[in-house]
Amino acid sequence: MRPSEATIDFLQSIDYTVKHCFFGDSTIDGVFVKPLRPIVDGRGDVIELWSAPWMENSPLVQPQHIYQSATDYGVTKCWHLHEIHTDQFTVTRGKLQVVCVDIRPDSPTFGHVNSFITGTQSPQLILIPPGVMHGWKALSQPETIVVNVQSHPYDPADEFKFPWDCVLPEVWQPQNG
Repeated sequence: MRPSEATIDFLQSIDYTVKHCFFGDSTIDGVFVKPLRPIVDGRGDVIELWSAPWMENSPLVQPQHIYQSATDYGVTKCWHLHEIHTDQFTVTRGKLQVVCVDIRPDSPTFGHVNSFITGTQSPQLILIPPGVMHGWKALSQPETIVVNVQSHPYDPADEFKFPWDCVLPEVWQPQNG
């Protein structure tokens, strides 16, 4: 099944397996998490967001389009997926919950759901391949800033969207308990 053929009925028919991921331990085939290392001194800090040598021994792809996105506190932006391009993004301000869902029927991890908490306190570069549905929720005020280094220039014909609550509404943080 191609991402362009996905329907809400199909998404609601999947038996999902949810895993909250810590330290980049994704269970979804093709999703890759690279921890980023802040360099802190008395003046502030520096975090490398992208470096070409990172591609040598990893699945990271050469970016062709880079943009910054702001998400207001408490807002959930999802669900969407792509048929062609790969997302690779990190948070440069705030805290974000990122959820990835493998809806590729031929994938060995079909139905897996990975939830990551990332942000300036625990920076990561998250790679999401084509066909993996994903979204995020801003967990810090006033907003969370994301920088995305995509494999292809933006093309609205490669953006397939679904309502945030059509599946897995219970996956979003915070959860009291």
